[in-house]
Amino acid sequence: MTLARTLMVQGTTSSAGKSLLVTALCRMLRQRGVRVAPFKSQNMALNAAVTADGSEIGRAQAVQAEAAGIEPTADMNPILLKPEGTGGCQVVVLGRSIGNLSAIDYHRHKLELRSVIDASLRRLRAAHDFVVIEGAGSPVEINLRDRELVNMYVARAADAPVLLVGDIDRGGVFAAFVGTLELLDREDRRRIAGFVVNKFRGDRALLQPGLDELALRTGIPVAGVVPYIPRLRIAEEDSLSLDERSRRARPTTAELDICVVRLPYISNHDDFEPLEHEAGLVVRFPETAADLAGADLVIVPGSKSTASDLSWLRERGIADAIVARARAGLPVLGICGGCQMLGGAIDDAEHLESPHATAHGLDLLPLRTRFGGRKITARVSAMAGPGSWLASEASGPFAGYEIHLGAMSPAGAVTAAFRITSRNGEACAIDDGAVAGSVVGTMIHGILANDAVRAALLAHLRVRRALPPPSSIESPPPIDEYDRVAAIVREALDDRVVAPLLEKVCSSGRFSSPPVDSGPARSSYGPKGR
Repeated sequence: MTLARTLMVQGTTSSAGKSLLVTALCRMLRQRGVRVAPFKSQNMALNAAVTADGSEIGRAQAVQAEAAGIEPTADMNPILLKPEGTGGCQVVVLGRSIGNLSAIDYHRHKLELRSVIDASLRRLRAAHDFVVIEGAGSPVEINLRDRELVNMYVARAADAPVLLVGDIDRGGVFAAFVGTLELLDREDRRRIAGFVVNKFRGDRALLQPGLDELALRTGIPVAGVVPYIPRLRIAEEDSLSLDERSRRARPTTAELDICVVRLPYISNHDDFEPLEHEAGLVVRFPETAADLAGADLVIVPGSKSTASDLSWLRERGIADAIVARARAGLPVLGICGGCQMLGGAIDDAEHLESPHATAHGLDLLPLRTRFGGRKITARVSAMAGPGSWLASEASGPFAGYEIHLGAMSPAGAVTAAFRITSRNGEACAIDDGAVAGSVVGTMIHGILANDAVRAALLAHLRVRRALPPPSSIESPPPIDEYDRVAAIVREALDDRVVAPLLEKVCSSGRFSSPPVDSGPARSSYGPKGR
């Protein structure tokens, strides 16, 4: 059996740009008519996605699969680690949670998972022409080298050449490249086929002497310099991306101010990227109660550790500020774990997320949460309920997804926020969340990627401020975002270095030649439950 060729992208650090480069390469190969798939053996992330069969994988691999024009599968990310407030993490293997392990226990059992990784990679290589592999963190975490599962172990298993990417925006990129090479084993060092400098701003001519010396010193060519890409509409997986977003000041020109509380274990923060592209508003990620003052909307986002993050809200005084907002009739929105926190009792008798059997929410919604049983991971279709300020005359069915362990039940009379009409393709009629005055809660992720829901939200906030309705909603641009990013990266890469790694599987000659039509445009916010 012939197995697909491979190329791996590793980074000098977390958030160096590995996911973006893999996404671009997947789209570039698809444009050449290549059957390409992404792969990341182990992912540690609180941003997750749901596949068509209800499997849970890292958000980045779902985005990369969409760029490749294929449905995501659990084989693309066979191991997903979701950190929890207990100091351990939930371990998801082939899309299903196998329970929680401490860091030490997981480290002891890591080698047992190599067979899972090898089997997933083999299945992908058997079904496609090319597999683009993403590493994690740095390949030279030398304290973990003997049991690592995601960098050079995979490169060796796939016999893959490696592009090493570094983030120049953070500074020290040349030292990071050279230092990484120095700490690699000699055999692994030979796999490095080129360096990619990411997030470059400025004049390339000023950078060139450093690139020349880097190539001369190491004997490895520079494969490209990718510019900083503004207004990127591809979902980001790493919570490090929130650092820059959290530093945003409140601009004086913004008509609306939306605050998403930056919980310690915030999950699926890509829920809010559609709002960040709207004109006339700013989306901030505050961590103090004082920063909520004057906000038009406060959102309590998803959380991997509901009880722990609820305690953090109380310790910071943010819980009291949210309750005061609700009593004053000011809008509050809770999504998934945020919805659970806005409710009443949170029971966890099995200690699945907390050492405490019971925690108490903010009592702003008549809902009760009980942890236990099967974890729900599902793509859903839903409609906004008539009692919610997220509904409008234009509201219709929209796609979203659920990823949660806790089951919610009414704790009194409930006006549902949404009605789920299908789960994983099967018709149903399930009430979701609740509406209580100015407070809305839902367990559905991805609602703000829907134009009608987003328009209803912004119209409601603007009416409260006596502002005219928005002239239009910032829908994705006509050109597919993956095509845009692929064009930028293609222009940035050195064909002399990259083409030999790829061109044998490309049906249209040189790698930098104009792409063929990549097909109809898809969502610019990544897969949202399709």
